[in-house]
Amino acid sequence: MKLGVVGLPNVGKSTLFNAITKAGAQAANYPFCTIEPNTGVVAVPDERLDVLAEMYNPEKYTPAIIEFVDIAGLVRGASKGEGLGNKFLSHIREVDAIVHVVRCFEDENITHVDGTIDPVRDMETINLELIYADIETLQKRLDKTRKLAQSGDSKSKAEVNVMDKIMAALDKGLPARTVELTEDEEAIAKGLFLLTSKPVLYAANIAEDEIGEGQDDLPLVKKVREAAAAEGAEVLVISARIEEELAQLEDDERKEYLADLGLETSGLDRLVQTSYKLLGLISFLTAGPKEVRAWTITKGMTAPQAAGKIHSDFERGFIRAETVAYEDLKANGSMNVCKEKGLIRSEGKDYIVKDGDVMLFRFNV
Repeated sequence: MKLGVVGLPNVGKSTLFNAITKAGAQAANYPFCTIEPNTGVVAVPDERLDVLAEMYNPEKYTPAIIEFVDIAGLVRGASKGEGLGNKFLSHIREVDAIVHVVRCFEDENITHVDGTIDPVRDMETINLELIYADIETLQKRLDKTRKLAQSGDSKSKAEVNVMDKIMAALDKGLPARTVELTEDEEAIAKGLFLLTSKPVLYAANIAEDEIGEGQDDLPLVKKVREAAAAEGAEVLVISARIEEELAQLEDDERKEYLADLGLETSGLDRLVQTSYKLLGLISFLTAGPKEVRAWTITKGMTAPQAAGKIHSDFERGFIRAETVAYEDLKANGSMNVCKEKGLIRSEGKDYIVKDGDVMLFRFNV
């Protein structure tokens, strides 16, 4: 899973990226200090793996991973090549989802590219540039596809119908992801590779002293939530500075600091959880003395498809999946006890894998 971290200059985007990945992307008080996208791969926090590791004492501990890409700041006119517009747009095309950092804090020492703090205006600035880029993409494709549709090609007619629906939304300033489409139309839309089709998570970056109880009632945060709801996007309230401080602490100190702030989990934990939800992802687990591991799959995948994530031979020669729910394994302490209690199920090719399933695949090639 690759998430692109975007935002206008000086909204805290690179500070947040630094905190999350500890990758040390340069953060400075001037636009475009992030010119090439900085990439950081981080482990997905999953306490279930910790419990399994205590149970099995494995040689290897392998969490799921998530890739964050810190993408250069953007200004108005990016779709026309202003600032670093072309680079910004090409880098966004390569990510699965967008984490859009918006500034919800006042700080007279940190300049804003537009002079004042207005997160909804900032959201609109980037969204409009992505919409303009998509309109240009669609216009080029529509001209060719219409000619084929007029010659009687049924596939082209279906494509034109979908593109017309999306273009109508874009013309109103709405992203492609807000357009209601049938399953067949969704498949066509996916092939258009539009920027505004990508899922978006808005990270409302608030001041250090505003984090904790009452953070959701802050006026600027409320405005961000209202604007995000209108376009079907998720919102995460976060303080990039707090996350930066948390990143420097050991586990025990981090837990203590979070408790002092009145938070149960860090911004990273919440960012990952929300991103999983955004992309429709879940994790299944494998466990044994050699390795405990989390595997990321798309919700709705069958047992053979999940097996294929481990190795293509597992999917090709799939026989069955011996499966136990993580909570049952945790409660009973071992696979043997679960087996005695009849909690281990033998699942076939049609089984839809659930989040937290602990699985052992039987296959024959």
